[in-house]
Amino acid sequence: MLLLPHQAETVAASGNNKALQALTSAALMLPGLMLASAQAADDNRINFQFSRYQEGKRDLVNVPNNLKPISADVLHGSGVFSLTDRTKFNFSYTQDTWSGATPITSSPLAAMGNNPIFANTPTGVTVVGASPIITNPNLMLDRNLTPLTSDASLGGPSVRDPRSVMVLSSASPETRNQASFGLSREWNEAALNVSGGFSRERDYKSSFGNISGRVDFNQKLTSVKYGAGYSNSNIGAILDHDASPYITKNAFLHQIERIDGGKSEILRGNRQDWTANLGVTQILNRNALLEANAGYTYSNGYLENPYKVMSVIFVDPLQLNNGQSAPITGDLRALLEQRPNFRNQVALSAKYIQYIDTFDAALHLGYRLSTDDWGINTHTFDANWVQPLGGGWMLTPRIRYYSQDAASFYRPYMFSQQTYRRNEVDSLGRQIWFDPNDPTVQYFRDANFNLVDSSGNLVNEALLNVQPKTVLFDAAKLPENFSSDHRLAGFGALSGGVSLSKSIMRGVAFEAGFEYYTRASAMQIGSGGNNSFADFDYYVANAAVKFDIESLPAVLPIGGAAGSSTTHAHAHMHHHYRVPPAGIMFGHMLDKPGDFMAGYRFMYNWTGGNMLHGAQQVSDQTIVEQGCSDEIPCRLVPTYMDMRMHMVDLMYAPTKWFNLMLMPTFMDMDMNLRKLAGAPPSKPGTHEHNSAAGHETGAVGDTYFSALIKLLDTRGHWVHVNLGLSAPTGKVDIENRRIFKTDGGLMHFGMQLGSGTWDFMPSLTYAGELQRWLWGAQFSGIKRLEDKNKSGYRLGDMFQATAWGGYQVTHWLTASVRGAYTLQGEIKRDFDTFNARIGPMDFPSNYGGQFWDVGFGVNAQIPGGRFAGNRFGFEWIQPVGSDFNGFQVNRQGMLAATWSYQF
Repeated sequence: MLLLPHQAETVAASGNNKALQALTSAALMLPGLMLASAQAADDNRINFQFSRYQEGKRDLVNVPNNLKPISADVLHGSGVFSLTDRTKFNFSYTQDTWSGATPITSSPLAAMGNNPIFANTPTGVTVVGASPIITNPNLMLDRNLTPLTSDASLGGPSVRDPRSVMVLSSASPETRNQASFGLSREWNEAALNVSGGFSRERDYKSSFGNISGRVDFNQKLTSVKYGAGYSNSNIGAILDHDASPYITKNAFLHQIERIDGGKSEILRGNRQDWTANLGVTQILNRNALLEANAGYTYSNGYLENPYKVMSVIFVDPLQLNNGQSAPITGDLRALLEQRPNFRNQVALSAKYIQYIDTFDAALHLGYRLSTDDWGINTHTFDANWVQPLGGGWMLTPRIRYYSQDAASFYRPYMFSQQTYRRNEVDSLGRQIWFDPNDPTVQYFRDANFNLVDSSGNLVNEALLNVQPKTVLFDAAKLPENFSSDHRLAGFGALSGGVSLSKSIMRGVAFEAGFEYYTRASAMQIGSGGNNSFADFDYYVANAAVKFDIESLPAVLPIGGAAGSSTTHAHAHMHHHYRVPPAGIMFGHMLDKPGDFMAGYRFMYNWTGGNMLHGAQQVSDQTIVEQGCSDEIPCRLVPTYMDMRMHMVDLMYAPTKWFNLMLMPTFMDMDMNLRKLAGAPPSKPGTHEHNSAAGHETGAVGDTYFSALIKLLDTRGHWVHVNLGLSAPTGKVDIENRRIFKTDGGLMHFGMQLGSGTWDFMPSLTYAGELQRWLWGAQFSGIKRLEDKNKSGYRLGDMFQATAWGGYQVTHWLTASVRGAYTLQGEIKRDFDTFNARIGPMDFPSNYGGQFWDVGFGVNAQIPGGRFAGNRFGFEWIQPVGSDFNGFQVNRQGMLAATWSYQF
């Protein structure tokens, strides 16, 4: 719940400024840190946040779990800008990349769903991990359908073992990008907001729109809020390679598309969601506020999770009812889960905020109840304590309890009293047989089991190669809906966390938070704790920086002021002109001691098209024979590889000749592959890829630290040197997922997120200007300071020379053109752990080269108004020449975009 600006004004009118400060701070310091605050904030602001989500390992009971648990790295940016006094524009962008092992089903522990993987070790053959492949579907059961196990720890053979276990499957990294945009309008006693956006990932695409508003009553002490939303989502799930061989997909065959020669299966679906909500906020007195909300959601379409399956144990009723006492054999199979194709959800919530004068703090108390027609009823209790500490510090501890009932169709696994596969019979009850050599002709078994034709004549069976025609189970005998997704089970969860914020100067604040979450079936309200096999925990850590633009003391040229419409100062126009093209890093300095600059830099690099050797296009056959090694022919090459880099630029000037700079980075990359014409088939037991899935990676990249030193500062000419250092915070050990029992190994060199070594990054920059003209040049390089990284290799050193010229189109806009030459060395050494070696991108000699580029850019600085001093830069860098080392996919270009604000 956020305290709205008009309500804050009402509280302030009561004369209690401490109450206002505490209530406002409490509203903004929610567990999500800044994620919600940007859209509701009254001030113009820009926020950046990074979060890390990390699950603990699941307990597989009978085998060691060497699968990496799920982790996710999330980058979030948001902003609010006033277009007029009453009209605001807001935006939000989120990019997250996750990887790790996730449950696909649960099954009886006795079924060995997590099939052990054995390996030779110095102490002998040892179980080193698990793979979600059921190699033996036969499961022994007693007459009460309780699984039997031969686990010696339970007392020997044929011991009842009712335990269940999660069945895990690993996944290579996947990335999601989500953006939303909105416009809001304020009136004296009302407000309206319209927003929309989209979410994109490889297997899920969604678009959404929302409208919301507020009407005030009772001298703005009472507010009624309302909202409605709609989303449309298309699913294109690439079915799991590990699980697919033993999954029965009959219920969704009409939705499955087979591509890549039948090697890949994509399950298509669509879902739609409608939401509506209504709420009331009441200021009770100068120290207290109460809010109540009601919401309704209707969903229809494909509501299943395409990666979840149900373990079904088929039992032959003849075997079960034969009057004997001996154990029976169940046939364990996996079916894609089936959920209802619609869902109605209702949620009610209340929140109370109380300012406590004794502690100069605010207490948040909240409760939420939800129910739906799937049988899931939830209860959520939460409490926050918002405590100012003085000196700009704010501490917010919090605790949350959650409980939910299981969905009516949830079960860990289920039984069906029928055979998984049965003989097909005709209308007379006769078994149908056929000869594979002529499947159009049908034969039958008569009452004496003789083989007869359609006229009832005996057939000489010795002259044929007949076999029974079989069909799968009768789906009508299964429940209409079923799922073993542990998120639909009954459970309770307890989480606690803390967030800490610090205002470091007017308009700039840092925040950090940590939260730990534990889920346990025993904590469910009224639960007997019967699904403890699904218990797990996780933590979330986040850090954020936010800029209140209106509060920042902008550095403006002489003659310019926030609120003015023009800026005129030729004597100081170098504040504007000396900013280099957007693709140049470490290209300018701050002039005034104590100045600070905050910025954001985005780079998007495209490669794709033809494969080149040096500067020449090459054929597939040449790549197969020469692109990898004599012992290992190439099988695959990239059709494209795209790289996106997000950087936060933070610069501070202790003196006029010395600046410090910090640049944390967040990267994501995706690559698609194709099979080379003439490539040999993969050898048995080797890792293979398909073009449907491709590769994605993303997370924190390397972090840059720099000291910039001014060497020359005369009228029209400036020179500075940058002494930079790159810290190896980006991962260089990202692995492909296992396929069946085959190790995926390390992902290609170019898909790792950093260098893995400490690197020296010097540069020398010159800038000049005369009237409306400007020019400059920079020499830069990267020298690797270590012999190898943790994965055994070292990226090549790099040198770049670039020069540019520009012209002042208007007093606030400059256009530029530049040329660049880059020399990149090949990779030294090699992976010291397993890599699948599927194509040129897995060999060190196929990296680096010489490159020539031309850049076209514009730089703009807002000259007046409330956003005066904000700078934006855009540059397109077009390749004009390439001389690659070895075999590489061609370059297509790069976009660089920057925003900065100096104060």
